[in-house]
Amino acid sequence: MLTLYGDIRSGNCLKVKWLLDWLGRDYRWIEVDILTGGSRTPEFTAMNTAGQVPTLVFADGRPLAQSNAILLTLAESTSLIPVDDYDRAVMLEWLFWEQYSHEPYVAVARFQRAYLGKTAEEIEARLMERGHGALARMEARLSEPGREWLAGTRVSLADLALVAYTRVAHEGGFDLSGYPALRGWIGRVEAAFGIV
Repeated sequence: MLTLYGDIRSGNCLKVKWLLDWLGRDYRWIEVDILTGGSRTPEFTAMNTAGQVPTLVFADGRPLAQSNAILLTLAESTSLIPVDDYDRAVMLEWLFWEQYSHEPYVAVARFQRAYLGKTAEEIEARLMERGHGALARMEARLSEPGREWLAGTRVSLADLALVAYTRVAHEGGFDLSGYPALRGWIGRVEAAFGIV
């Protein structure tokens, strides 16, 4: 059986959980409270030296970290990875971009507002500027004629990875009312994966 160590408040952890649920895989969830240092204990860092969640442990005891690496491993040979080489490359592009240009701003602003209790005035202006830049890039992509998904013509891992923090961006102070294509996409991705 698979074991998934994660914090239920984390979009990076939730996207792995959502994929496991969508795949119908049998797994055990172990809650790790990152706010109290749960991923920094000697026991946890012995398993994952980066001290981060999510961490997936396979039945043979081997651990795998980094949410998008876990997604790619679990979704191998499924419809969530496009067959077309170019569409697959575009999916990968969005996965890399998510961790470098979206999550560090949208998710960090959310964490600071929702979990550290910072006010809007206390959030670094650069976080908000770059977060809005990321959301605007997604809006532009999803506003292309006939475009429903980020990569290819059907839902992919790119959509799953990016919906995790985009759907709760408002908790970080990002008003999504000016992003109609993005809001429609969130609904489609949630429906595709049964996310409530």
